[in-house]
Amino acid sequence: MLPTALRLSSAVRVTLFTRAGCGLCDTAKLNVTALHKRRPFDYAEVDIGLPAHQSWKDVYDFDVPVLHVQSVKDDSLSDPKKLFHRFSEQEVETVVNEVEKLQS
Repeated sequence: MLPTALRLSSAVRVTLFTRAGCGLCDTAKLNVTALHKRRPFDYAEVDIGLPAHQSWKDVYDFDVPVLHVQSVKDDSLSDPKKLFHRFSEQEVETVVNEVEKLQS
């Protein structure tokens, strides 16, 4: 069995919505990846500039970077807690902690 902290963290999905050539997105990515190196969670990046992600571009075209933090339970996702534009590693960790608590 996994330790509690590892089990909880692996039940969190973090998705960064970004686009190429976005300075704020580059900073957001650095903050999220720094946290991801310290603690496990499911992490993905979605480039809204790619044709396959047009539906996300329609939602977040003028808002990137946007971060979704969701709990994963029984293959379903909770409503996302969101961070927009400028956020620190500490702010991301706070939201991940909040979502983890929903799992307990």
